[in-house]
Amino acid sequence: MGSVPVIELEAVGRHYEVGDSRVTALHDVDLSVEPGEFLVVLGPSGCGKTTLLNLIGALDTPSEGSVRVAGHALEGAGRKDLFRFRRETVSFVFQSFNLFPALTARENVQFAVDVARRGRPGPDASEVLERVGLATRMDHFSHQLSGGEQQRVAIARALATGNPVLLADEPTGELDFRTGVAILELLHEQAHAGVTVMIVTHNREISRVADRVVELSSGTVVGDGPPPGGTADIASLHW
Repeated sequence: MGSVPVIELEAVGRHYEVGDSRVTALHDVDLSVEPGEFLVVLGPSGCGKTTLLNLIGALDTPSEGSVRVAGHALEGAGRKDLFRFRRETVSFVFQSFNLFPALTARENVQFAVDVARRGRPGPDASEVLERVGLATRMDHFSHQLSGGEQQRVAIARALATGNPVLLADEPTGELDFRTGVAILELLHEQAHAGVTVMIVTHNREISRVADRVVELSSGTVVGDGPPPGGTADIASLHW
């Protein structure tokens, strides 16, 4: 008997009303993800990738269908339950970083640890920032950091929470190639440690190192399986 999926979507759709028009972001999406899977959701801008991520992370609600993550049924859940879910179950790496401007890099990461752990021991914020290459920048505020450095703080914050699901929206988009590869290696380590990692990206090269690639087009799943030719080593990537 296989393991229980950590993410399950059944017949999920998401529609938005824009003036007199109805825009469909996702249509009839079925998805099942196993614990510890390293999954890449691939597709061009506007295909529904970020909408899918937001539904799984309880930042949005489906127009139809069901979403279950780590045993939590998200449709119909109350605000307190959703807040607790986001605090204890999912960690986000947002494309827009979402750092607190009044906090240093170290304080941003420590705040995430304190909220997620709520008194339980957690990793040292400084050690996590060192792992993403920010040993000399951890006491800088976000306005003193480059876009790539802010992205690394956001990734360190997600790694530090210790939550079982990590959702990343274009996590290498603001990074140079060398740093992007280092971040992918860190995310791979999380999957090997049992964290379910889902990356959404338009970069087909990144999908080569996934356990599995789900391809979206116009809000519909058009492909789901291992990368063509099998999973590649991260060292073989180039972009």
